[in-house]
Amino acid sequence: MKIYFGHSKGFDYKKELYAPIRNSELNKQHEIIFPHETEGFINSKNIIKDCDLMIAEVSFPATGLGIELGWAEMLGKRVFCVYKKGSKISGSLKVVTNNFIEYSDSDDLAKKVREYLGT
Repeated sequence: MKIYFGHSKGFDYKKELYAPIRNSELNKQHEIIFPHETEGFINSKNIIKDCDLMIAEVSFPATGLGIELGWAEMLGKRVFCVYKKGSKISGSLKVVTNNFIEYSDSDDLAKKVREYLGT
């Protein structure tokens, strides 16, 4: 499965999101795409168009992430949101998806994403 992970730039996403997912079984079983893993511009709209699933880390509000979620919804892509325990997430996310997963730390995040995907 081809999975796009959207997120805010408002946290240490390379350490808290990219590393635990890359170091998990998910990375071996799926094609994982992170928007800021390489330098330079990426066209996330085209990437989302070609993906099977968009996972959005929504602990931190971000305009760019909201735009990407809108594209995913418009393109009929399956979306689910993950957020760190204690985060106040936007109620408007429910317009895009009803699938939300709360996690406690990076290891818990990878575990819960694997469980959601059934892998």
